[in-house]
Amino acid sequence: MTNPVRAFAPASVSNIACGFDILGFALQAENGQTGPGDVVTASYGEFPGGPESGGPVRIARITGDGGRLPLEPGRNTAAVAARALIEGEAPGATVDLQIEKRMPLESGLGSSAASAVAAVVAVDALLDLAVPEQALLGYALAGEVLASGGAHADNLAPSLLGGLVLVRSLDPEPDVIELPVPAGLACALVRPHAEVNTRESRARLERQLPLDRAVTQWGNAAALVSALYRSDLELLSRALVDVVAEPVRAQGVPGFHAAKAAAIEAGALGCSLSGSGPALFALCDGRDRGTEVAAAMADTIEAAAGVACDRLVSPLPAPGARVIAGEA
Repeated sequence: MTNPVRAFAPASVSNIACGFDILGFALQAENGQTGPGDVVTASYGEFPGGPESGGPVRIARITGDGGRLPLEPGRNTAAVAARALIEGEAPGATVDLQIEKRMPLESGLGSSAASAVAAVVAVDALLDLAVPEQALLGYALAGEVLASGGAHADNLAPSLLGGLVLVRSLDPEPDVIELPVPAGLACALVRPHAEVNTRESRARLERQLPLDRAVTQWGNAAALVSALYRSDLELLSRALVDVVAEPVRAQGVPGFHAAKAAAIEAGALGCSLSGSGPALFALCDGRDRGTEVAAAMADTIEAAAGVACDRLVSPLPAPGARVIAGEA
């Protein structure tokens, strides 16, 4: 393919309340534009000494991160994912990456996942590899492990594949199932101007659960999948309950409980944290309702906690990662 190649990967909502580490969906802007996400540009690299001089991937530039992300390939999620792809599919190739962050860091919207996904999509296209999507997901997983300290694909999979997905398993290889989305379903999203470190948030979660709480979570996750297949919004509403991660993580998000109550009062089907937060999502019947719910959540957080918020209403399902030309 033409050198260089640019790829965009969207932000995503993970967990969807009851689906910790197994459920997620991609986001887009209400007007059908790309919305939040990351762009990675891959070009052929000419390294002094070849790839043995420090690996097959270099990072030429990062923008949009305020200088916070590392340029060292071994410490950057996009470069780690790209290296895994090259070593697995094109040994000897060398690639330069440029990363454009178009979403906030530590927001609960899959920032590291979007970088890893955009990197493997760009490198795959640049080298004309045509690697199957499930295999690309496996390579991108190397970057997510670096970022969060664990192997989970509930942000990676929707960012790569789009839509609303269930990650059944990652062993021995990713097994991801695309789930149907009821007509008109929309996501109201609010991102407080605060940060939550994913690795630290995961460390605070319980490693063992009482059986009754685990059964409750399994029941809600199964009911959510059933509701999607049946387009049963009332069942969907009952299923959007998280008894595992939200009770722990909500403590670190100012105004969360008040905002959740405001979302339900405004007509949301359900509301919870996106990933580890601080972003909140609410599923809604229609974009107009989504706009009302997003306003209710943001206004509540801004009034109760004094924290400014960004708002987004995303129609579902949204497309996944793709090669782009020029500005997206």
